[in-house]
Amino acid sequence: MARKSLIQRDKKRYKLQQKYFFIRKLLKKKIRIVPSLNEKWKIHIKLQSLPRNSSSIRFHRRCFLTGRSRANYRDFGLSRHILLEMFYACLLPGVTRSSW
Repeated sequence: MARKSLIQRDKKRYKLQQKYFFIRKLLKKKIRIVPSLNEKWKIHIKLQSLPRNSSSIRFHRRCFLTGRSRANYRDFGLSRHILLEMFYACLLPGVTRSSW
């Protein structure tokens, strides 16, 4: 189980990401279009003035049940530990155990 403070921090990052998404997208698009280097620097400074946690890279996917940030499966939203427990409890239909 992840610490509650880490889960709350990621929720805050997600909200910031949603808030500044279009602003970031617009500034990045302007950087690609503008031919002048000086204008690119000005736009880059504006981009750097946005909060760091508003970047989508800083957001971590977490397990829906445990809050674990590593070894998550995107399709299920669960960590590998929970998936394994569900598999052993026969809660996942169609999943077979590999053997060779």
